[in-house]
Amino acid sequence: MSEEVQKTAPASSGDRTQGSRPQGERRPQGDRPQRGGQRGRFQRRRKFCKFCADKSLTIDHKDPDLLRGFITERYKILPSRVTGTCAKHQRFLTTAIKRARVLALVPFTPLHHD
Repeated sequence: MSEEVQKTAPASSGDRTQGSRPQGERRPQGDRPQRGGQRGRFQRRRKFCKFCADKSLTIDHKDPDLLRGFITERYKILPSRVTGTCAKHQRFLTTAIKRARVLALVPFTPLHHD
């Protein structure tokens, strides 16, 4: 009877030796399968500066409808990597949005109501 208790005692306790855990086979790092199937199936459309493409568009702080396309719903200025504007026009946009905020044409935050 004492032999049975001794045989089952290590199995019932939570103590496991390091060698008792089964080790799965590991793949070499370079043989990892590709996620998402084929690569390069979709080609991202290249962003372009709206103001360089259409010379008739001008950035004006008195035109809040144009400026609202370049700010988020939280009224933050969108970066050029999102909108695609060039650095020159991004600087003009930023200045125009800030001027429109001071003139209360564009709110600073969503908490500012008309």
